[in-house]
Amino acid sequence: MSGANSETVLITGASSGIGRELAKGFAAEGSRLILTARNMEALQSLADELCRTHHVEVSVLPADLSRPETPEHIFKELQGRGTAVDVLVNNAGFGAWGRFAGLPLPRQLEMLQVNITALVQLTGLFLPGMVRRRCGGVLNVASVAAFVPGPGMAVYYATKACVLSFTEALAQELAGTNVTATALCPGPTATNFGQVAQADPARMVRQVRMSAAAVALYGLRSFRKGKAVAVPGLQNRLLIWLARLGPRPMVRKLAGKFNGI
Repeated sequence: MSGANSETVLITGASSGIGRELAKGFAAEGSRLILTARNMEALQSLADELCRTHHVEVSVLPADLSRPETPEHIFKELQGRGTAVDVLVNNAGFGAWGRFAGLPLPRQLEMLQVNITALVQLTGLFLPGMVRRRCGGVLNVASVAAFVPGPGMAVYYATKACVLSFTEALAQELAGTNVTATALCPGPTATNFGQVAQADPARMVRQVRMSAAAVALYGLRSFRKGKAVAVPGLQNRLLIWLARLGPRPMVRKLAGKFNGI
C-alpha cells in the first residue's frame, strides 16, 4: 500500500501515548510511516491498524534507544533499504519520580541516553539529508517541564529543557532551508508516563490532563505551520507565562510542591 503523498516519517516511541497518536495523525495525511519502539507486538498492531484504516505503507523497526548503538543501527538499516526520512519525530522518552539522591543513578543515566543523547544523535544522522533535499523537518517532543526546574524529577525536567533549547536553536539555524524544527511541549497528558516514572498515583490523578490525541493533533498542526515551539492547552501556556514572570526561588518551590517534594 502507498500513501497519498511521498513523505516518509520516522517516529520513535510510537507504540503508545503521544507517539501512537502522532502516527495516526501522519497516517491520516497519507504519509509513509516507520515506527520504532521496544514493544514489537504493540508496534505491529498499530501498523496493521493504520494500514487497514488509512491505506498507507507502514513498517516497524523494534529498537531500544537506551542502548548507545541504536540510533546508528536505525540509520544504517534505513540506508540499506534505500529509505530517505523526510520527517523525524523524536517522541521516545521517560521520567523518574523522586529525589535525585534517592533514585538509582543507572536509571537517571539511561534517561539522559534516551531523552537527550539518542534524540540528538538521530537528528544529527537524518537532518543533513533533509537539508540537502531542502524539505522535511524534525518534531521533538519536549514538555512544559522544559520551562522550569523540577525538584522531584530533576533529571527529567533538565532533559526536556535541553530538548527545547536544542530545538529552538535548530529552528533558527534552519531558517531559509525549507526544513523546520518544532518542540512540542505538552503538560500533563493521559498516557502511561506516570506509571513508568513510578509517580505517586494520587498526585497523578489530581492533575488536569489533556488526551494524547489532542496533544498530538496540536503538535502536528504546529509542525505543519513551522512553529518552533508548540504548547498545547491554554492552561499550560498560562503556567509558562506565570513561571517566566515569577521569582526563580518561588518557581522552584512551587514546582517541587507540584511534584510532591
